[in-house]
Amino acid sequence: MTRPTVLLTNPIGREGLDIIETAARVVIAPDTRHETLLDFVRDADALLVRAYLPANIFDVARRLRGVVRYAVGLDMIPMEAATAKSIPVANVPGVNAVSVAEYCVNALTLLSRRLHRMNHALRTVDWNASRAIADQGTEISGRTIGIVGVGNIGRRLAEICHAGFRMRVLGNQRRLDALPDFVTGVDIDTLCRESDFIALCCPLTEATRNLISAQRLALMKRGACLINVARGPVWDEMAIAEALRDDRLGGAVCDVYSEQPLRRDHPFLGLDNMVLTAHVGGLTQESMRRLSIGSAQEVVRLLRDEKPVNFVNPEVWDKHLERVRQFK
Repeated sequence: MTRPTVLLTNPIGREGLDIIETAARVVIAPDTRHETLLDFVRDADALLVRAYLPANIFDVARRLRGVVRYAVGLDMIPMEAATAKSIPVANVPGVNAVSVAEYCVNALTLLSRRLHRMNHALRTVDWNASRAIADQGTEISGRTIGIVGVGNIGRRLAEICHAGFRMRVLGNQRRLDALPDFVTGVDIDTLCRESDFIALCCPLTEATRNLISAQRLALMKRGACLINVARGPVWDEMAIAEALRDDRLGGAVCDVYSEQPLRRDHPFLGLDNMVLTAHVGGLTQESMRRLSIGSAQEVVRLLRDEKPVNFVNPEVWDKHLERVRQFK
C-alpha cells in the first residue's frame, strides 16, 4: 500500500519529522512561492503550514485529508475555502505562550530603562552619553499594563506582570467576564487612556484590524509604550510611526508587520525609539520542540482519520469522512 505524503511548507524540528515519518513520506517544499506550493500540494495527503497559502490551494489539492498550522494564527490559511471543501484544519495553541510572554517581559524592561538607546549611545558616542539616558528610565513596579487579548499568551504575561512586578493589569477581549481575577476588564478606549504599557496579544480578526488607530493613539498617555506580538494590521503602522517620530509615544517593540519580510523602505526602520525583530517572539528551543511534536501528532491523527485535538473547523468532520472514502 502506498504511503501517504505530507507536504511541509518549511522545515520543522527533527522530533516532529520522526513522528510523521512513522506514518508517511515527508516532502519539504523547496520554496514558499505560491506556484511552488500549488504544484507540490497536488498529491499531498496532509499539509503542514508555516507560510502563507495561495487562496486557491484547496482547488488544486486532489487528496488532502487535513491541514495543520505550525502555530496558532490561522491567517496563513484560507479558512473559508478549507471549510467549504470539508478539509479539516488544526492548529497548535499554547505551545509558544511562555516564549511570547517572556518576549513581552523583555520588551517591557528594555522600554522602561531605555536599554536600546543606552546600548547605541555607548557604541556610537561615548560612556557619558550612554549614562545620561539612564535618567529617563522608569521602574515597572506599580505601573499599569493593558493587555489586548488575554488568551494563552496574554494570560501568562498578565500573571508575570501581576505577581512579578506588582503591576496593575487591564485586559481587553471579546468576553470581559472570562478574565482572571487579577485582571480588570475594560473597553479598548479606557485601556488606551489608562495604560503606561500596552501589549497587543490578540488574533487578527475584522474586530481587531486597525484596533490601535490614530484616534486611539491620541487617547494614550504621553510617553506610553507599545508592544506588538499580535499581527501587523492590528495597529495602524503609519500612525504608529508618526507618534514615535513626534515622541508622543515613549517607545515601541514590534515583532509583526503588515507585510513580511519587512520592506527596506519601511518608516519603522528609521526610528531609534522602536525596537524591531523578525517575527521571532515565539521562537525558542523549547517552544520549537513543542511545536514540532504537537503539529506532527496532529498530522498523524488526520492521516489515521482521527479527529485532531485542536480542531479549528469541527463542523466539516462528517463530510470530510465521506470525501476521503474515495481516496482509499
